[in-house]
Amino acid sequence: MNNGGQLLAPDGKTPLREYASYSGGGAGFGGQLAQWLPSSQSADAALLPQFERGNARADDLVRNNGYAANGVQLHQDHIVGSFFRLSYRPNWQRLGISEDDSRAMADDVEAAWREYAEDHHCYMDVERKRTFTMMIREGVAMHAFNGELFTQPAAAARSAGRIFRTQFKMVSPKRVSNNNGVMDSATQRAGVVIDRNGAAVGYNVSEDTYPLWGGRKWRYIPRELANGRPGMIHIFEPLEDGQTRGANQFYSVMEQMKMLDTLQNTQLQSAIVKAMYAATIESELDTEKAFEFILGAGDDKTAQNNSGISKLLQQYIVYYQAAQVKFGGAKVPHLFPGDSLNLQTAQDTDNGYSVFEQSLLRYIAAGLGVSYEQLSRDYSQVSYSSARASANESWRYFLGRRKFIAARQASMMFGCWLEEAFARGIIRMPAKARYSYQEARGAWSNSEWIGAGRMAIDGLKEVQESVMLIEAGLSTYEKECGKLGEDYQEVFRQQVREAQERREAGLTQPAWIATAFNAQLQNSANNKETGGQRAA
Repeated sequence: MNNGGQLLAPDGKTPLREYASYSGGGAGFGGQLAQWLPSSQSADAALLPQFERGNARADDLVRNNGYAANGVQLHQDHIVGSFFRLSYRPNWQRLGISEDDSRAMADDVEAAWREYAEDHHCYMDVERKRTFTMMIREGVAMHAFNGELFTQPAAAARSAGRIFRTQFKMVSPKRVSNNNGVMDSATQRAGVVIDRNGAAVGYNVSEDTYPLWGGRKWRYIPRELANGRPGMIHIFEPLEDGQTRGANQFYSVMEQMKMLDTLQNTQLQSAIVKAMYAATIESELDTEKAFEFILGAGDDKTAQNNSGISKLLQQYIVYYQAAQVKFGGAKVPHLFPGDSLNLQTAQDTDNGYSVFEQSLLRYIAAGLGVSYEQLSRDYSQVSYSSARASANESWRYFLGRRKFIAARQASMMFGCWLEEAFARGIIRMPAKARYSYQEARGAWSNSEWIGAGRMAIDGLKEVQESVMLIEAGLSTYEKECGKLGEDYQEVFRQQVREAQERREAGLTQPAWIATAFNAQLQNSANNKETGGQRAA
């Protein structure tokens, strides 16, 4: 259709050029998007103006909302677990050392690191409260509901009973802010001092003034010291260029979580009110008589004491004291004239609430990166295949967070400690090393971190899968043990020790284990073949 030289769409109104373009920028079908006019902003422009309030709301949810607290707990348990294990792997090709020297040094480093990091006296923590694993768990939780984490390396004074002086302090993101509350500028945003390229140069950290509530004081901490040692470890996942601070993960589901919390409280109150009264006694009084009894006559105390409502209540008291109305005793005598007994039946308080709650929880779980079953702790309506598919999806997400958040924090902390160990001669570099630690920090501190193992839906099938992958050459003991949260080298050493102890004790090898496993493996294969023939 042509209207004055302009081509129109089939509806005869919309210009054809607009009709053929992307509909997301238009008014939408029936004008449903006409009032949706968000502004195009950079990450900092959208995040920083309401940054403190958004984080405060996330803090409140984690403290007072069970699902929010569970979401954070899932991150800690699946990403870190109970022990965040170091697997030290110096880049021996780059450093010019032999692989044998690299392995020998790795054993010494791992043993010294475990003694330092997991010491129950918590010497590595400035506050003397946390072991290394506890710090990583706190960092993961902090990143989950604040979008970022801060860790400050420090040096302790020399003291007896302490080999290493390297310490770390967990810094709350709430304490990083512009000094004296100044407005954001091109060189300082939300407490982060940046250069012209947007790279962080340093951080303004305020002191904790609780409980005095006095004037705050800020201290500037550089990102790196003059010798290249980190002065502040700041980790977050930027969504686009120019982003200075991290966005907490609850932003996309914050409104739904708060409304679900309110809905649950309202539903609970409704159920309590409906179940509170088993029976009521109803009196026949018209409106005029009721107001006459309630208002009474006269203004003095005598008139108030002789009012109609007082007389009526006195008659009720005298009557029911004599009548002894009882409901729990399964007997109700004659009531006061004009009264009637109404039995209250408890009504169904669900009224579609459970289905609606499940829908909200699925939405919230998607926003938090976990499965509905994990967030709600409800596995009652899921099959094995569905549960495993759901767990595998979450596992990929947790592995990504482990690599880019937990492992990065751990590697930077480990690098600070390793630098001191080399400098003080506690760990000796191989003689043929081509670079010093300061010249090749990444090569010397290169490491992998083993956290919590993957959740096993069916332990037998998981083991069968691992054995088949190894036998087919598609996987290694290192990878399969890593899925269980174990270090394959430690597993091998322990197996050697146990085999030797069994021989010394005169015990035979447990051959029945292999026999039973092979039989079960064969049965599983036969079942699959039978199922395939039936399907055919």
